[in-house]
Amino acid sequence: MRSSAPRSYLFVPGNRPERFTKACSAGADAVIIDLEDAVPFSEKATARAALAAWLSSSQPVLVRINGTQSEWFRDDVELCRHPAVMGIVLPKAQEAEEIGFIAERIGMDKSILPLIETARGMWQALDLAQTPPVQRLLFGSIDFQLDLGIDGEGEELLYFRSRLVLVSRVAGIHSPVDGVCQTIDSPEALRADSLRAKHLGFGAKLCIHPKQVAQVNQCFSPTPEEVAWATKVMKAAAAAGDAAVAVDGKMVDRPIILKAQEILRMQSSGAL
Repeated sequence: MRSSAPRSYLFVPGNRPERFTKACSAGADAVIIDLEDAVPFSEKATARAALAAWLSSSQPVLVRINGTQSEWFRDDVELCRHPAVMGIVLPKAQEAEEIGFIAERIGMDKSILPLIETARGMWQALDLAQTPPVQRLLFGSIDFQLDLGIDGEGEELLYFRSRLVLVSRVAGIHSPVDGVCQTIDSPEALRADSLRAKHLGFGAKLCIHPKQVAQVNQCFSPTPEEVAWATKVMKAAAAAGDAAVAVDGKMVDRPIILKAQEILRMQSSGAL
């Protein structure tokens, strides 16, 4: 499964209901109301109640629930039966059985997005990706570093990022979503983070602040240069019929044509 999926996922704290509507108008392709890490233990029940009161079918959202071993898990899942919740982000996902348990309660029409944050979750990533109704894997890179004792966000995580891309392709689901960029006041750092993920095969990125959204959307959309190249390839291929043809001094074969078609499809759909 390719593209036709969000490029940006914006987190908003579940204990800040005054920000929910603003987050939904920030330009992100998807909004995640966070009942887990963003909410202190003492405010979990209050945050859930505030979300329940705010939910409206006119503004569908995703919800990051609390983990399966927490005391808030079952009540969070029950809330997510609401029609305005289009899916669940499952933190520290590790076992396919967890996903099955949730799907039985919320229905197969809602997506479940496992957040890979632990060594066990990474090891089980293919099983998780192949479990309905999972549509996509998310990389919780910060917690993952902590779990494995890794110090570094770059080449230190290259193998693990590439594994998620490979697993997603084998499972036939959307390309994975890269973790957050903690720097919110450096467009350069965010751009570098986003383009690295895109070049590795990721299709989207998690955002922790509205100001990150526009650049993430841009980075995960075809550039004007890519669109121009793809248009040229498709015109040349159509003119040549089944014959071999060169574009810009390079031979065009079926994989190149498929790549050009994908770029143009993403461009016409806005990558959604």
